[in-house]
Amino acid sequence: MNGIGELAATNLTSPIILSFVLGLFAALVRSDLSVPEAAAKALSIYLLFAIGFKGGAGVAAHGLDTRLALALLAGALLSALLPFVAFALLRLLTRLDTLNAAAVAGHYGSISIVTFVAGTSVLQRQGVPAEGYMVAVAAIMEAPAILSALWLVSRGEGAARMDAGLWREILFNGSIVLLIGAFLIGLATGTEGLAEIESFIVTPFKGVLCLFLLDMGLVAGRGLRQSRGVISPGLVLFGVLMPLVGSAAGLATGIVLGLSTGGVVLLMVLAASASYIAVPAAMRVALPEADPGIYLTLSLGITFPFNLTLGIPLYLAVAGAFTG
Repeated sequence: MNGIGELAATNLTSPIILSFVLGLFAALVRSDLSVPEAAAKALSIYLLFAIGFKGGAGVAAHGLDTRLALALLAGALLSALLPFVAFALLRLLTRLDTLNAAAVAGHYGSISIVTFVAGTSVLQRQGVPAEGYMVAVAAIMEAPAILSALWLVSRGEGAARMDAGLWREILFNGSIVLLIGAFLIGLATGTEGLAEIESFIVTPFKGVLCLFLLDMGLVAGRGLRQSRGVISPGLVLFGVLMPLVGSAAGLATGIVLGLSTGGVVLLMVLAASASYIAVPAAMRVALPEADPGIYLTLSLGITFPFNLTLGIPLYLAVAGAFTG
């Protein structure tokens, strides 16, 4: 436990985490600090491109093999199955109706790419290598959870609209297209391509991430302020418990796949995180009656800070204990 405490303390004093805390504090005290929407969009585009490109270059250096294919399959299965676990847990801990419970559950099968990046940064700081193709696993885990959530609704009292517009939203969501597209560019150009633009996507990366997390802190803080009376103690408990359940599934899967310690940590982080970009966009189309004040506040206001501050150090310590 001392190791976990030391990792958590180190993580909490990193510029990345403190930038999020600053944004959260500013929102909670009603400061007029804000990040212009266009700037926030530019920051997210930069991060997605850099993440995807570096992942593609990493796969090019590693080579396409059976282990990569199995990791992609395992990621898709995790994304599809975790919403059912989340749905059952929500029905046990809360009084949410089927519609809202399914909408929330979909967020907890999909992933938060920023949590993944934060996990990668912690591994780099600790000198723990990880498989480059984990970015591809992250990309493939975006969509299956959405389909699982819609299936849960179709089995209950609600009815999801599985029309062409929804399929387009799921398959061609901007974040998914950019992440996969950048990954393919990195895969095609390899380490030579990465060397050409290293000064753009490697050196400034952590500084840009700090600004992005400042904005995320502002968004999370505003959501927490506005959701008073909506988020029950049971939902708060779910927002902390579900990442632990997801990370356990990621741990078991990573060990079965034979991933390195870093790879296991990243799979735990992916399985523990909750989407706040791709899934909310799809839910707005498919389940407009679901309350965004619930699913966005849970994913961004509770689970995201938990993973960022305490979860990632815990996952690293647990993975290290199991993989040596």
